[in-house]
Amino acid sequence: MIDTRITPDPATLVRRLSEKAATLAEAKAEERLRKTRSDPWRWRKASLLWPLFTKG
Repeated sequence: MIDTRITPDPATLVRRLSEKAATLAEAKAEERLRKTRSDPWRWRKASLLWPLFTKG
């Protein structure tokens, strides 16, 4: 049986979570802007549909 224990550094966890929160906030703000402009490309842009799974 393989037994592993990972004790992550709390600072690293906080940094990663804050980066994800920032990414989500940016995507939400851009989606809201495109929605007010009635931009149909908001449904085709992967970074808006899946902001945590796309790069760039």
